[in-house]
Amino acid sequence: MPHIPLNALRTFEAVASRLSFAKGAEALNVSPAAVSSQIRALEQRLNQPLFYRQGRQVTLTEAGAKLLPGVQRGLSELRQAVERISLDRAEGVMNVSMMPSFLQKWLMPRLVDFYRAEPEIDLRINVDNAHVDFDQSDMHAAVRFGPGDWPGVETQKLADDWILPVCSRKLLKKIGKLKSVEELKEFELLYVEGDMWEAWFDRIGESARDSRWTMLNDSISILMAAEQGEGIALSRWSLVARDLEAGRLVRPVDTVVKADWSYYFVAPKYYFDLPKVAIFRSWLVDQFAGFPAPA
Repeated sequence: MPHIPLNALRTFEAVASRLSFAKGAEALNVSPAAVSSQIRALEQRLNQPLFYRQGRQVTLTEAGAKLLPGVQRGLSELRQAVERISLDRAEGVMNVSMMPSFLQKWLMPRLVDFYRAEPEIDLRINVDNAHVDFDQSDMHAAVRFGPGDWPGVETQKLADDWILPVCSRKLLKKIGKLKSVEELKEFELLYVEGDMWEAWFDRIGESARDSRWTMLNDSISILMAAEQGEGIALSRWSLVARDLEAGRLVRPVDTVVKADWSYYFVAPKYYFDLPKVAIFRSWLVDQFAGFPAPA
């Protein structure tokens, strides 16, 4: 077997998993020309093509399709092997992915306590709602809100959440306190479309509605619109508790509905019990334990 440089295999995996030389180059933070050069050299060493190229469209040859799973397993095992020699470390960089709404509305005010308590851990947060490919990123863990059935990772439930409507004081003064949740049917609701609201709409006896606010596709923007008096927002208790306490938002009706989804700590098995990861996970559990449910 000819000597194959590890970098050539990393380049092949980056391109093959994305079926794009440009996206592979972006993932590796190198130029497309460098990627093309690595792939050509690899094909020459193997004496067979790994990709069919038709303009910008790229597909795997039979040889490329056979090679990809083995290369992915090998790179994953190499990553895990490197991590195992550091399992006794409780310090250093820790990269965690989480939703921007969770970071800004719930975690940010509490983070200073973690940094004070664990100065040896360099916690770095990446805000993103997308699925994390731990084998293809430098993320150690993630905090996600969902059903908790993500494949290929370890999960720990952190907390439940509740759904409730909120609005500005100005709007509430205009429409008056609602006597029942059924009266909400008369108003347009502002919310980010998604399956998380099913428990709420089941409770009030209707299906999810269309909204002219679909152009606002994040929870922070929806709450800002509600705070400006643009309407009644459907949100989660974890995101609005501080705004309600501060009076920036109010509740037009007292009804709350427990969400079907929950907060989870998510990490691959080879990172889950890494000491610095376990420390952060335990701290999150304690923080959620001290967060009261809505009245």
